[in-house]
Amino acid sequence: MAQGVTHAFGVPGESYLAVLDGFHAYPDQIQFVINRQEGGAAFMAEAHGKLTGRPGICFVTRGPGATNASIGVHTAFQDSTPMILFVGDVASDTRDREAFQEVDYSSFFGPSTKGMAKRVERIDDARRIPEYVARAFATAMNGRPGPVVLVLPEDMLTQTVDLEPLPRVEAVEASSDPGSLRKLREMLLQSERPLVIAGGGGWTPQAAQALQRFAENWSLPVGNAFRFQDTFDNHHPLYAGDVGIGLNPKLAARIKQADLILAIGPRLGEMTTGGYTLIEAPRPKQKLVHIHASAEELNRVFQADLAINATMNAAARSLEVLTAPVTVPWQAWAEAANVDYLANIDPANGGVVLPGSIDMPAIVATLKKLLPQDAVLTNGAGNFASWVHRFFQHHGLVKGLKTQLAPTVGAMGYGVPAGIAAAITTGRTVFTIAGDGDFLMNGQELATAVQHGAKSIVLLLNNGMYGTIRMHQEREYPRHVSGSSLQNPDFCALARAYGYTATRITRTEEFEAVMRQALQGKEGALIEIMLDPEVISTRGTLSAITNAKLTAPTFARSA
Repeated sequence: MAQGVTHAFGVPGESYLAVLDGFHAYPDQIQFVINRQEGGAAFMAEAHGKLTGRPGICFVTRGPGATNASIGVHTAFQDSTPMILFVGDVASDTRDREAFQEVDYSSFFGPSTKGMAKRVERIDDARRIPEYVARAFATAMNGRPGPVVLVLPEDMLTQTVDLEPLPRVEAVEASSDPGSLRKLREMLLQSERPLVIAGGGGWTPQAAQALQRFAENWSLPVGNAFRFQDTFDNHHPLYAGDVGIGLNPKLAARIKQADLILAIGPRLGEMTTGGYTLIEAPRPKQKLVHIHASAEELNRVFQADLAINATMNAAARSLEVLTAPVTVPWQAWAEAANVDYLANIDPANGGVVLPGSIDMPAIVATLKKLLPQDAVLTNGAGNFASWVHRFFQHHGLVKGLKTQLAPTVGAMGYGVPAGIAAAITTGRTVFTIAGDGDFLMNGQELATAVQHGAKSIVLLLNNGMYGTIRMHQEREYPRHVSGSSLQNPDFCALARAYGYTATRITRTEEFEAVMRQALQGKEGALIEIMLDPEVISTRGTLSAITNAKLTAPTFARSA
């Protein structure tokens, strides 16, 4: 409570009964959200961390509980989200004997640049709880945000001590040094084709607003990193598009043609760099200015021409006061980037006629019309997400609120619990898009939503397969279908069993009325769309991928 925690997510376990009793004692201060599986609980905590900028809290039991929750910890690590996982553990007098459900959490969560957590610690002395908890919050928020794991032996939790919690921890701001800012300005003045890529963790509305003023002062085109599409207003005339999977080919070409990349916040991971081809590692062809909150991240993968260690609030506010010239030579370049973006989200320019009675760009256009500006959009992993990624437009943080919750780690099953967490903790309208395979990973969390009086709207695209995997199979092993076909349940009946309303539609024109009803209703709603398996992506069909592979020329290997 001293750290401002309002919600904790978890599945109860006998290893932390004393903590559950604490929640019972303080129900008005902290709401314990009861989940159906620890993976869903960890995803909810991660989503809460994204929404608030402070660590999302998750409680799980030892062994299976902790390993189930590891998917959320890994997501928080790669997505740079503050989170704390509390693990009830075996008692101290049974430790190191392979006691019931015992796990070495330091080895399992392995704090490192390749691990799942920034820090893993065990609290053996109850008198040091305030110290460990305060350090966990500081570690989770400072530098590159991320997850911390605190292990709680069950006998320690029953010790009686008279202690006061340490004061609320706030993230430390790291500022750009004046010399680096002068060099950055010189590099901008020498540039002809600059491009900003913004994203990563640690953004606040104030930082996003400062970034917009910086871009306006210098007429800079801005792209948002993979699944951080709410970092810069998508309606702004300087917006160039999202830099991720299914990238606009014209934006990909523009990134390669740029003579200066100003990366503000993102790690520049594999998805944002097109497999390290748009920006080549370790030495990019473009000049690179990399601004990141973690000194350890700078020059780790990419050797930057200028590396600046700064948090997003400090960095953006420093950039917005850089004196810009009256005119810049890249004005036409910036305007063309926005023209390319607008053309990319215009369904008329898709160039592909997709089969079936469902027009997905029209579905997304209806969402843009009906969803309130502060609605939270969530998704898990799969080709189904590409429809909102390409065609939906976020105002996002510049309007004061985070509106996109999506896993850059590519974890399936994230969207449903993330949306429910957003509904529970914010009360805002929540829209989740899911695939049939993705939904079945954590669809049981609809029961959590109903129990806690939360409402989310789930659009479920049912094509009877793990679509992304099937697409890759057709690209590499055409017509060799293996492991990607699904025999699904009656999703509408399943949703109704949990307490959601549910409707199945088969034609585009049915969607708007059903969506309006879902928005007006008091209960959560599931809308199932029966999607032709051929509709595999926003840019082509499954058969086209198959045929491209089958008709591609083959070359005999030299003897």
